[in-house]
Formats: sequence, C-alpha cells, structure tokens
Amino acid sequence: MILNADGSKPIYIQIAQWIETEILNGNLEQDQKVFSQYQLAEMFNINPATAAKGLTMLVEEKMLYKKRGLGMFVTQHAKEIILSKRKNHTLKRLVQELVLEADRLDVGEEELVEMIRKISRGENG
Repeated sequence: MILNADGSKPIYIQIAQWIETEILNGNLEQDQKVFSQYQLAEMFNINPATAAKGLTMLVEEKMLYKKRGLGMFVTQHAKEIILSKRKNHTLKRLVQELVLEADRLDVGEEELVEMIRKISRGENG
C-alpha cells in the first residue's frame, strides 16, 4: 500500500484503514499480533507517533487490544466491527454521493440500478 500524503486524509487514518483491510482480507486474524508502531513507521516511512495514533484509534474502536509488553492484537469481533462500520458509514456515504451524481446527470433509479447490476456481473457496458 502507498500512503497518500496530499492532506486529503490524515496518515494515521490511512494506517488504521489499511490494518482494517488486512483484517477483512484475512491477513490478520483474531488474537494475531499486528505490526508495531515502529514496524509500521519503517514500512510506510512515517513517524512512529503517527503509526501509534492509527493503532490507538483501532484500540478505541475495539478492533485491537493491548497486551502489556507484547504488543497489539486483533480482537474477537474486529471483523464484524469493521464490516458494520464500513457498511453504515463508508458505503452509505458512497451511495449518497452516487445518488446525488445520478440526479445531477438525470439518471433515473431504474437506470442506476441496472448500471450497478451490470458492474456487479462484470459487464462493461
């Protein structure tokens, strides 16, 4: 993953989202140790404090837990928390943006739904 440092989204949020995606993809599983702030800092060429802020955010959202002296680990319900968060926030926002753009372009609901169906079936047209 390449971090986007253009200022549109803070680096620590990008780090947190990257870890979330690793959990969703099954690359990090329940009770598995995640990267330390220093490993993340080295991987992404960022300040360790920035990486720590992303990790702390995930602890506060109950996706990671700390084991004193051992590091941070994936919680039992991390995947469900991430799915719910992304569905109820990220996906909802994207759908709202899509509907607004469709309105601006005078694309009706049926046409929009058909476009979505075609894309989900892998059709290009």
